[in-house]
Amino acid sequence: MIRVVLPHTILSPLFSFMDSAILLENVSKKFKDFVAVDDLSFEVKAGDIYGFLGPNGSGKSTTLRMIMSLIQPSSGSIKLFGSSLAENRSEIMKKIGCIIEKPDFYGYLSAKDNLKLFARAHLLNYSKSQFDDLFSLVGLSGRENDKVKTFSHGMKQRLGLAQALIHEPKLIILDEPNTGLDPQGIIDLRHLIIKLNKERGITILFSSHILSEVQEICTNMVVINKGQVVVQGKVDDLLSHENLTVKLEVVHPKECQQLLSQSKWASVMEVHDEKLFVFNMGKDEIPEMVEFLSQNKISIQRIDYRNQLEDYFLKITQS
Repeated sequence: MIRVVLPHTILSPLFSFMDSAILLENVSKKFKDFVAVDDLSFEVKAGDIYGFLGPNGSGKSTTLRMIMSLIQPSSGSIKLFGSSLAENRSEIMKKIGCIIEKPDFYGYLSAKDNLKLFARAHLLNYSKSQFDDLFSLVGLSGRENDKVKTFSHGMKQRLGLAQALIHEPKLIILDEPNTGLDPQGIIDLRHLIIKLNKERGITILFSSHILSEVQEICTNMVVINKGQVVVQGKVDDLLSHENLTVKLEVVHPKECQQLLSQSKWASVMEVHDEKLFVFNMGKDEIPEMVEFLSQNKISIQRIDYRNQLEDYFLKITQS
């Protein structure tokens, strides 16, 4: 059974605030008579890659804007790194970087000149070697002196991440950073996010409509709908309750199909192109099926499986 967390039961008095990068307690936001966020509570631990999910109109964007101090909550409290955002905004903002969908730059300036302007705004005296390291980190080495107007969308996203990193933040908030990226750009961004977390210990709040990326990148996640928490926890734990989509390829597909059509898995089996078998089954059933095929001398070429986060997301956000 999936553990659904209700707003008032989410927080434990044993939480250590110093271990929290982000802590929302009973946060609400009203726009006149419209309640965009309703008594929302969740915690992002320091060092985590945390997925933030919600359908359109869920209150997700409003919540991110409150965390980034672009708007103020109507009630409740937001703490970052154990400090009240309302009381320590200036100091906290020095520890945060963000990408909001499409970063904007001066197209007639080079990538380096754009970052120099941003560095000056943060009163940073960046050296050439520091800029070189930053461009290398985000995969833009050799393009530092090119005008940004010549950059592809993916390159601008990389430059946006460099901008978010220039002041060495402890927390990065990424709001739909995959928007408009091609498949290779999505993969490159995924690897970079994981690298920043693993090698630099940066906490990352990752919001994306590409749900498979949340599954690939994030260790924990929260799903909100209508301004409230629907479910939260470790990604693997939440998805382990769901059936898996299992793909199987074998050496002799005809013999395999005949065997499986008379087995307990016949009702959950689909055959694609007469050689690929697809099942919807629980994770515990996979070893049993593999042993069954082995005992019947069916050689397996490939077997893989993954949870379907899209189906899970739709199921728990349906009203």
